[in-house]
Amino acid sequence: MKRSIGIVAGLFLFSIGSLFALDGREVMLQVDKRPTGKTSHALVRMDLIDSKGQVNTRSVEMFTVKDEKDLKKMVIVFHAPASVKDTRYLAVENEGRDDDKWIYLPALKRVRRIAASEGGSSFMGSDFTYDDMSDRDVDRDNHKLLREETLGSYPCYVVESSAKDPKDSQYSKRISWIAKDLWIPVKIELYDKKGNLQKIATMDKIDTIQGFVTPLQTTMKNVQKGTSTLLVMEKFVWDESLPSGLFTTRYLETGKP
Repeated sequence: MKRSIGIVAGLFLFSIGSLFALDGREVMLQVDKRPTGKTSHALVRMDLIDSKGQVNTRSVEMFTVKDEKDLKKMVIVFHAPASVKDTRYLAVENEGRDDDKWIYLPALKRVRRIAASEGGSSFMGSDFTYDDMSDRDVDRDNHKLLREETLGSYPCYVVESSAKDPKDSQYSKRISWIAKDLWIPVKIELYDKKGNLQKIATMDKIDTIQGFVTPLQTTMKNVQKGTSTLLVMEKFVWDESLPSGLFTTRYLETGKP
């Protein structure tokens, strides 16, 4: 009798534990829900590093704002060098459909809309694509928790994500190392449509700014081309008051919010 009670109790405790075990989707939902400020403002050094190790440095300013539904708008302004100065980019997140994206190219003196079909194209010659620069809705993908392991000093959940509709992503799959408790990816492997490793993104420096976990240095390395792009946040501020006119196509064209 005691043995039977012990087995029943053990099964009960196992079932309770299973109820609280995370699966891949739940891990990625926690990432999506990670607290951040309503706005952000960053000064960024962008280093484009070619296959020979030569570096082309750009000075960039980034702004974001979230609405009451947590949908994000992002503006990126290039300040230097002269070849990209005053190039401005706007992405507006939408519920249930692709983001709206526009870019202003000073040489053309006009705002051009970025089509959804261009999402896999390089963003301003970097190793990031337009889609890499945007958040992706968790439920556009299937997520599988592969394992738990420690990466550097971070205990991580390792999650494989692939688009429910293969045409809905430039990648066949992504494998993310999500730091436990911080709920931020510290490494992401991105695989091309043939299933070959194409790029690796790493968060090289993470800190807490104004109470929010914040990536301060990120590298995107294209392992197939031997190139990489380094983003270094030289200044980062959460919850700064930003004019609403900043997040408009009019601002892209005029540079005035």
